[in-house]
Amino acid sequence: MFARNAGMNLDLEWVSKVRVNTQAVLKRAQQIQRCKVSKKQWQAAWQLKAVTCIDLTTLAGDDTPSNVHRLCMKATQPIRQDLLKSMDMHDKGITTAAVCVYPSRVADAVKSLKAANSSLPVASVATGFPAGQTPLKTRLEEVQLAVKDGAMEIDIVINRTLALTGQWAALYDEIRQFREACGDAHMKSILAVGELGTFTNVYKASSDFIKTSTGKESVNATYPFAIVMVRAIRDYYLRTGHMVGFKPAGGIRTAQESVVWLTLMKEELGDEWLTPHLFRLGASSLLADIERQIYHYVTGRYAAYHELPMA
Repeated sequence: MFARNAGMNLDLEWVSKVRVNTQAVLKRAQQIQRCKVSKKQWQAAWQLKAVTCIDLTTLAGDDTPSNVHRLCMKATQPIRQDLLKSMDMHDKGITTAAVCVYPSRVADAVKSLKAANSSLPVASVATGFPAGQTPLKTRLEEVQLAVKDGAMEIDIVINRTLALTGQWAALYDEIRQFREACGDAHMKSILAVGELGTFTNVYKASSDFIKTSTGKESVNATYPFAIVMVRAIRDYYLRTGHMVGFKPAGGIRTAQESVVWLTLMKEELGDEWLTPHLFRLGASSLLADIERQIYHYVTGRYAAYHELPMA
């Protein structure tokens, strides 16, 4: 587990001794998935909570200023106002936590949000996303350019080669340089858990505000990997007093899943982590299902998708 503050020392002795009990992790993940989900108004409340933790994302090769603009407008008003009014939630300022785009689209997102008089932060993936296989100098420059264009959050990808070969000090040094390049921007580290090989590697690679996946791997956000990561967060908090954030990303598509993720955070880390500052859901299609479920709660029927447009 790496230091959240770039000025803190890396405890390699702790890292080297880490071992993860795979069977215990899998058993706990099954328990979380079997937790009963609240119904009716309580379920709707959890779903609205999930909305406020979403990094509404578009990371497609055909992204354009116009679809980034639509994404930003949806982020500022994620649930139809008439539905929120029916729940007496129309004046609570419900938005997603951020919008997440490629570095080349940061300026477009910042412009759209500024025009909408919104203070919603723009997050940008960087450091050779998704593979992280570009030279370090290039990865650092990409972070700096995204920050210069107005990104307030940077989602970096770690160098999986360094993790897989046990070069933890070198990986720490890279992450420290990324943290410095971010300046005042908030940094999240993407572990790409499906490519790290073992639960133990996932634990050792955990750092700063940690994110499961790029969404581009064959294995993305799964509950067993999440258990390992949030327990690394808990151990680090008990050792240092620093609260590290967590972001599952990739494959989270349904309102029911979002409630399970919130339950996992509550059970493993406590209510303090149930805020956008410490918990995010990386998703592109999740919001549509949550809004559809809210529509059903309010009206008693499911909406056709054309009734709940992106913007």
